[in-house]
Amino acid sequence: MNKVLLSLFFTMLVSIVFFSCKKDENKIYYYGGSAPVLAISSSSKDDTLRISYANEYATALIFNWTNPNYLFTTGISSQDVTYTLEIDTVGSNFTNPNLKKLQIPKDLSITLTDSALNDYMLNQLGLDIVSYHHLEFRVLSNLINGSASLISNKIAYLAKPYPIPPKVTPPGNPDSSFRDGKLYITGSATPGNWMAGGDPELLSQKFTRLSATLYEITVNLTGGNSYTFVPVYGDWTNKYSIATKNDPNEVNGGDFQFQGQDILAPAVSGLYKIQVDFQRGKFIVTKL
Repeated sequence: MNKVLLSLFFTMLVSIVFFSCKKDENKIYYYGGSAPVLAISSSSKDDTLRISYANEYATALIFNWTNPNYLFTTGISSQDVTYTLEIDTVGSNFTNPNLKKLQIPKDLSITLTDSALNDYMLNQLGLDIVSYHHLEFRVLSNLINGSASLISNKIAYLAKPYPIPPKVTPPGNPDSSFRDGKLYITGSATPGNWMAGGDPELLSQKFTRLSATLYEITVNLTGGNSYTFVPVYGDWTNKYSIATKNDPNEVNGGDFQFQGQDILAPAVSGLYKIQVDFQRGKFIVTKL
């Protein structure tokens, strides 16, 4: 009887070991990969890019990078790899909140025109058109769900954006390059509440014009209420606002447009600085 039990025990033990080995054999392990190597070519003979409105459709930069060759137990990964081209200013170390990111599924290259690069510098990075800026580029590779991230080398260039028409036409006379424009805030979130048609100018709710396309005001906002911007106080003919009424995703700022819907104030009442940038078509709300 004991021999039978002993024989049965060894049979079960072998089965368990065999099953465990089979399970381990079926597991897929990630062994790593090689960081993509980035190379950039341009029509420039040095590291200074000379982009212009006259050549807006010309090629500014061509990016190429190597395959990271993600390696698993089963060999080189057959999964789709997603690449991200990042553009930032030198010194920010790709931590700039205005960092430009371009998603590139599968491909190992991308081409940027003068117009595209200029748009990223002006409207994403917020760089001025007066001087040249040190730009830095790198590529990140990722597998599904952003896993197994690998980072390429960095390459720097000098570039200066050129002026383009603002994304949203600012208030004022175009014949004077919009330098005579005015802007006001009105709404239940403001001390002056909603203006009525024909109301006289309320100076406490008038923006300071910093440039033809940039306006700023410091104002108390009542949390959870609404507001909008108008070029003529007491006149509802024209206004500047957002696409979706009281969008909770834009309480701290975002994209705005001509006409549009009311803007929702932040939940916490208090003193705020509001900047309205017609060049970029964006507004920013900052609690003070």
